[in-house]
Amino acid sequence: MEKSNDRPRPLKPRRTFFDSENRPVPRTPRRDFGDDVPGGYRRPESRPEGRDEGRPDTRNDNRGGRSFDGPRNNAGRSAGGDKPFYSHRPAADHNIDMLFGLRPILEALHAGRTLEKIFLLRGTKNSLTQEINDLARERGTPVSMVPTEKLDGLTRKNHQGAVAFVSPIDYMPLDSILSGLYEEGKVPFLLILDRITDVRNFGAIARNAECMGVHAIVVPARGAAQINGDAVKTSAGALNLIPVCRENNLRDSLNFLRESGVQIVACTEKSDASLESSSVDMTGPVAVLMGSEEDGISPEYLQLADHRLRIPMTGQIGSLNVSVASGIMLFEVLRQRLTSAKE
Repeated sequence: MEKSNDRPRPLKPRRTFFDSENRPVPRTPRRDFGDDVPGGYRRPESRPEGRDEGRPDTRNDNRGGRSFDGPRNNAGRSAGGDKPFYSHRPAADHNIDMLFGLRPILEALHAGRTLEKIFLLRGTKNSLTQEINDLARERGTPVSMVPTEKLDGLTRKNHQGAVAFVSPIDYMPLDSILSGLYEEGKVPFLLILDRITDVRNFGAIARNAECMGVHAIVVPARGAAQINGDAVKTSAGALNLIPVCRENNLRDSLNFLRESGVQIVACTEKSDASLESSSVDMTGPVAVLMGSEEDGISPEYLQLADHRLRIPMTGQIGSLNVSVASGIMLFEVLRQRLTSAKE
């Protein structure tokens, strides 16, 4: 009687590998088992064509743009380093410079460096924090008193109760920008942003503004998007070309512009006047006012506008992204000015 263990086992189908051009790769004997060992095959050690053998395998893992010198193994460590990766810890911010500690922040203010925002530990009261608050108020830098959890979420380093972001751009005063435009014989073309908080929206708006010939962008000191590396990148470098004015009181800035002969044109869906009617002459000094992504322009600022216009839409969706809406408004100003110049 034939025993079951005497029967030859069926051969398992071997896996076929293919190269980058979808051609089957021939099997080669394994070096570690010898050439005469049956079934001793391994995959050839070859890389795709055009790849540099001496170049490390760097990959972007979508955590702050960090690269690693190879894939991570099962232990959760980087193959190119000794430090383990902790997913619960905040990623290092390579888009903007950060300062830690009270004295470095104070020295930066004394040196005249432009700080985007300062975070101080809530409940800290001493001579250094008081001096930081005074200098920041003079320079229009917003200061926020936050709990320690907020500071720990900003950085992994020992912040000692104080974190500041260094701005990649230098802010310009609105009055000097406006007076300089009039002295040069230019017709002012400004863009005012009320509480635009999304960084990428702000970068896209800055790109629109630079392409349409806007002379300066006006933003409030509080409630505006943080200008960091992401904003500069999204703007395609436009934030390095167009001046940005950070104003402590946007209401006073609007009144100043009106007194200086600049008409304020607000873009709002609540208006009856439509943009395509060309009922508003925007060939003279003009400042286009755009509102936030959530609730539009603040009522107190909307009351100061000389004209209110809405963008006509025929689709079922009744709103536009603020960066798209700003591009439409700014193009209308440019179109009127180009048409007027040809006449």
